[in-house]
Amino acid sequence: MTLTCERLVDIAMTNSINAELISRLPGLGLDQCMLTAGCLFQAVWNERAQRDTGWGVKDYDVFYFDTDLSWEAQNEVIQRARSLFQDLGVNVEFKNQARVHLWYGQRFGGTYPRLESARDGVDRYLVAGTCIGLDVASGEVYAPYGLADVDQGVLRINPANPRPELFEQKAKSYQERWPWLRIM
Repeated sequence: MTLTCERLVDIAMTNSINAELISRLPGLGLDQCMLTAGCLFQAVWNERAQRDTGWGVKDYDVFYFDTDLSWEAQNEVIQRARSLFQDLGVNVEFKNQARVHLWYGQRFGGTYPRLESARDGVDRYLVAGTCIGLDVASGEVYAPYGLADVDQGVLRINPANPRPELFEQKAKSYQERWPWLRIM
């Protein structure tokens, strides 16, 4: 069965943490709020591997976009979210995509462009097929490179963020957990 947006959401929501996040996130009132990254695509790989769809998810990433670039504004979101999600017992990471360019180089090296939206952040994952976000307000799946790579277990470098050394590290870490994934 080909992976559609609807099927991706159905699979991802079998992870009860994803379902809780989607139901509670609107309460924070964040602009362009998206659940993104491993909690979505790893659910598909886990289902294929006949594992619990939440297996191996180290954190749950939430992107949003706020033109207030201060750390204080982002920290206020983090603190409000901490109390909203503390009962889930997982790490929920909130990142204002408007301010990623301020810290990315120090953390990962290299330069990083100033982003104009939360989707711009999803566009920049190292592995093209993992560029997936679920819009909290609309329920729409955003996948600029489509879902075929996730469906077929293909890991290829993201042309919008060509960082071969970091890509290889990330791809190998995925392949260690899901050995059938193919690095292109």
